[in-house]
Amino acid sequence: MNTDETAPHSAQRLDVRPMRKPDKHPAIFAAYAALPAGGSFVLINDHDPKHLRDEFEMEHPGSYGWEYLNQEPRDWRIRISKASSAPLPRVLVNTNDLTGAAATPDMTGAAWKLQVRERDLDSNIIALPPQGRIDAHTGPDLDVLIYVLVGQGRLTTELGDVELSPGDLVFLPRRSRREFTAGGDGLRYLTVHQRKQGLVIGSGPPRS
Repeated sequence: MNTDETAPHSAQRLDVRPMRKPDKHPAIFAAYAALPAGGSFVLINDHDPKHLRDEFEMEHPGSYGWEYLNQEPRDWRIRISKASSAPLPRVLVNTNDLTGAAATPDMTGAAWKLQVRERDLDSNIIALPPQGRIDAHTGPDLDVLIYVLVGQGRLTTELGDVELSPGDLVFLPRRSRREFTAGGDGLRYLTVHQRKQGLVIGSGPPRS
């Protein structure tokens, strides 16, 4: 990054106008990650980066600053500052909103998934309608924890069945065989496991 002499305190600047579109956001987040707490840089762009701000709200809510310095055609300048050394702990979702009366009863698949960019974990909430199934399959090469949120169901293992009820915390060892069948009221459960590059959570039939 270069120094912007026109900005207060001679802040560092990052001009992304010459960059390819796929390279812009990664470069901006890399510049932000390199800042110390209390540091800032001036982003120079050819338009108002509203989608970028949405990403900052998802990744760094409450811990970043966003100040418009210039708003002219092809010359938008925003001071992005870093208030804390790391992203702040926060509530991601209230599971009651996904399992209560307003939840879609016949939904199948991922009702919610963790979408934070920088993370070591993957997590989602799987929804099965009444009598819905996830066919028998061998799990991925990683351990998975499941927490049953609402409904009843059955986990079929290689050697038998395990009945599932709200509050059950279930351990699925890596590569273990599993099949899920929801009861008459459907089944929703939270899964948590180590992130695996290339593993897409929530696309296609759920496999946890």
